[in-house]
Amino acid sequence: MKARNKRLLLVGGGVALLAAAVALVLSAFQQNLVFFHTPTEVFEGKAPVGRSFRIGGLVEAGSIRREADGLTVSFSITDTARAIPVSYRGTLPDLFQEGKGAVVQGMLGADGRFTATEVLAKHDENYMPVEAQHAIDRAHEAARTVQQ
Repeated sequence: MKARNKRLLLVGGGVALLAAAVALVLSAFQQNLVFFHTPTEVFEGKAPVGRSFRIGGLVEAGSIRREADGLTVSFSITDTARAIPVSYRGTLPDLFQEGKGAVVQGMLGADGRFTATEVLAKHDENYMPVEAQHAIDRAHEAARTVQQ
């Protein structure tokens, strides 16, 4: 085999390895990508089915129910226009409260109940996830438009 053919074979092998590595990284990224949706978007059917995603908004007042086992909690997340029922099994963050901002990650069930695998709560008095604040602002604007 000539030196030129060896170099071509090495370069071709290197390009193939690089392409395989890029494909693996993109595949892993796609599998771990989590999208954010508002309760209104979930209600309208814009959320993915069978995939994990996040819902953000406010914990609806009077919606927190704790089960007898001490770990299972159900509550509703709202953007003031729509509310989505959420079920979560685990320890809630200390700052999790009714009327405060929260983001939950999990999957939507066929019954319309969101089963959360993770619950994130605000970290200070003024914090709310940017996406959740935009969703609440859009819901308030939509409500004003309907009233007019």
